[in-house]
Amino acid sequence: MQDESTCIKVPKTQGEKTIALASKLRLINKNLEIQSDEESVYLPIANRPSEDLLETLENQISDLEITTRVFPERNKPKPSLIELLKDKLPPHLLASLPRAIDFVGDIAIIEVPPELEAHKDVIGEAILTMNQNVQTVLAKAGTVTGTYRLREFKVIAGKPKTETVHNEYGCKYYVDLAKAYFSPRLAHEHNRVASLVKEGETVIDLFAGIGPFAIPIAKKHQDVKVYAIDVNPHAIEYLKENARLNRVFGRVHFILGDAEQVVNSKLAGIADRVIMNLPEKAIEFVDAACKALKPVGGIIHFYSFTNASDSLEKVKRNFATTVENTGRQTVEILYARTVRETAPHEFQVVLDVKIQQHGTQRRIFRQSRPETKTLSVRSGKT
Repeated sequence: MQDESTCIKVPKTQGEKTIALASKLRLINKNLEIQSDEESVYLPIANRPSEDLLETLENQISDLEITTRVFPERNKPKPSLIELLKDKLPPHLLASLPRAIDFVGDIAIIEVPPELEAHKDVIGEAILTMNQNVQTVLAKAGTVTGTYRLREFKVIAGKPKTETVHNEYGCKYYVDLAKAYFSPRLAHEHNRVASLVKEGETVIDLFAGIGPFAIPIAKKHQDVKVYAIDVNPHAIEYLKENARLNRVFGRVHFILGDAEQVVNSKLAGIADRVIMNLPEKAIEFVDAACKALKPVGGIIHFYSFTNASDSLEKVKRNFATTVENTGRQTVEILYARTVRETAPHEFQVVLDVKIQQHGTQRRIFRQSRPETKTLSVRSGKT
């Protein structure tokens, strides 16, 4: 819809200055879109300015003209979940509505608190209304459990499916959330680690899943070799499809099996870099990670959980002690930070650690960057 409105017309060279001044004077009609052409900028205003305001404008803006023009309406912000449901739920339940929504492809995932269980279908339909690109809304029906790190879901709105195609930093991933673990909240980490890899490296991803670390590494670097290990056969099948989809099939090597057994039998002493994204159990595989590194050493990206009483410093010390028990040593902690909050007072953390061969240097705890804390990129708590 378009409306004719009084407007301020100025040369493009004066546009930025005029917008700032008109905003300060509260003249701009915020319901309409600012327009421009090759020569001029047009600012819709609610009413013709008074003589005093006009004099103020003309004193600061040259070649200013008051005219009329047809303007399109500004896109209104999407209503919030509370706004959509305020007439459909009892008022006392509105405060319990989920604040966090995870998006994996065209699937939205929420956690429905017990007090809203009877209203989950209404909530799901509201989420579909809010997000035109979403086809399915899933509610978490349990925690991440088991060797394959899977979670149960209930479809509460839209198409009855758990499979989708997810886009992340230029990579595409087939994933079935009921068959293979995947978290969109680690998007920054996937891209960050891939950006650190250097040409010519051999990388071992001990718990590769559907490939969110392995695929971008191979896509960003032509001269790399990535060994992607996972114990879940469904994850490996999706990983293979994702390698084809992203045209990195020859640079990613898929291995189904237990990470420790695979390293001991096939991959000992070949890696420049090892990725350990199994935060609940990664500490149990430090020996395998150290065995996978070349004799001269390399980099380990170690993920773990911590809480308010179990600090990042404690994670560092525990990791270093575990490395020493393998006969290796921690030379330098290159990077350490909180990645995301996973539950109240529980966080996932990452350490980038330089590991050296036996007895070459004294272990030090030096970080190249200050510790920072970041939570979810696109959504809130798990």
